[in-house]
Amino acid sequence: MLRVAVIGLGPIGNRHAKLHKEDPLAELVGVCDIIKERADAAAESYGVPAFYDAQEMLDALSPDVCSITTGGVENGSDHYEPSLQAFEAGCHVLGEKPICNEIPKAEEMVAKGVEKGLCYGVDLNHRFTEAAIIAKRWQNEGRLGHLLFVNMAMWIMNPNESSPYYMIKSLHPHTVDVMRYFCGDVAAVQCFATKAPGRKIWSTASFNMQFKNGAVGTLSGSYDIERGHPMERCEVAGTKGRFVLEDMWRQVTLYPAGDFEKRQYTNPVFGGHRDFEDTFRNRIHKFLQQVTDGVPPDEIDASGADGLAAQKVLQAAIDSLESKSIIYLE
Repeated sequence: MLRVAVIGLGPIGNRHAKLHKEDPLAELVGVCDIIKERADAAAESYGVPAFYDAQEMLDALSPDVCSITTGGVENGSDHYEPSLQAFEAGCHVLGEKPICNEIPKAEEMVAKGVEKGLCYGVDLNHRFTEAAIIAKRWQNEGRLGHLLFVNMAMWIMNPNESSPYYMIKSLHPHTVDVMRYFCGDVAAVQCFATKAPGRKIWSTASFNMQFKNGAVGTLSGSYDIERGHPMERCEVAGTKGRFVLEDMWRQVTLYPAGDFEKRQYTNPVFGGHRDFEDTFRNRIHKFLQQVTDGVPPDEIDASGADGLAAQKVLQAAIDSLESKSIIYLE
């Protein structure tokens, strides 16, 4: 059983702590937050000691795994220091997205995990659903054929505002990761954006992408639409067929080319995803399972390297928006 600690006890950190506490592969041993009241409340809820300094907790408990669920500017600026501390302490790390909102620091985080030979995962939970896994199996079975295009969209209502690019950096690690999950590395990006009435940030955006394998794609995202309707959709098409993935886990449908009989997975009432928290549960359990099984760090699903790749795509989108040009990634 893996001894697990959580650093950062906002709403997402508490979700990590709860799910680690429930997971049969984990023993939650401590929680940490620089805000004393948060740490104390979580400690009482989960029956573990509270710490207010990450290094002190790491020194005292020597956990096997750390969830880094700190926040900061654009939800990502506070991940850097505790992640490096955890790696130096010999911990495998499961970090929240975005991996870091500064590319050089994100590169350093990934490099540190590699240097220490430790597993590094990012909570890119949207790919850890039965529907997404089935869609990937269909792709691996050759049912799509040669990839042609992907259309991706995600929208929620988020009135919060910080930097001009808050929506791009905070919302779209998920969507870019899903697109990369099915279509591979991105070669070029062009971005357009708009501000909804009353907004100061770029709150709705559209991205055009070309992938290194030649496929093309579009991504639309917004912080301006109420989430009462489905909030995510992914369509991937090839020469032999296409699939449409609705709302992460609700449904995926395969449309074979030249065949009027489609194949469909629909989330079951009993035994399927109950709510959005189950996407976190699946992702956290997968990381714990891979660490337990001794999976090599470079084979971790939704790894730190994947999180870094997503942020590089988003930085390219920001550069495109500012320069009004196509940005080519290395």
